[in-house]
Amino acid sequence: MGNSSKFMKGIMLGAIVGGMLSLLDKNTRQSVFQNCRERKDKIVHLMKNPNIVVEQVKETTGKMKTTFEQVNEDVTFITEKVKEVTPQVVEIVQETKETFSSEKSKIDE
Repeated sequence: MGNSSKFMKGIMLGAIVGGMLSLLDKNTRQSVFQNCRERKDKIVHLMKNPNIVVEQVKETTGKMKTTFEQVNEDVTFITEKVKEVTPQVVEIVQETKETFSSEKSKIDE
């Protein structure tokens, strides 16, 4: 267990050192700071306006419900069509079997 703990610490330390070294590049540093500012502004905006998140969740839930209902209707429709077609298919297969059987018996004679 001790070796595993050292391994994880080594990975974390390596990630931190690598991240710090990448910040030596001016363009990378500016990009990271810009992204952090944008994320902070968005989080502050959402914290001040939680109704936005609630509306987005409601909208997404509504879309998922509509999609589920459409899929359910499609499955029901296909199931009904399969039930309608199945007796016809069974009849065609039976007729084909009988035709081949009668043809075979004619050949055997």
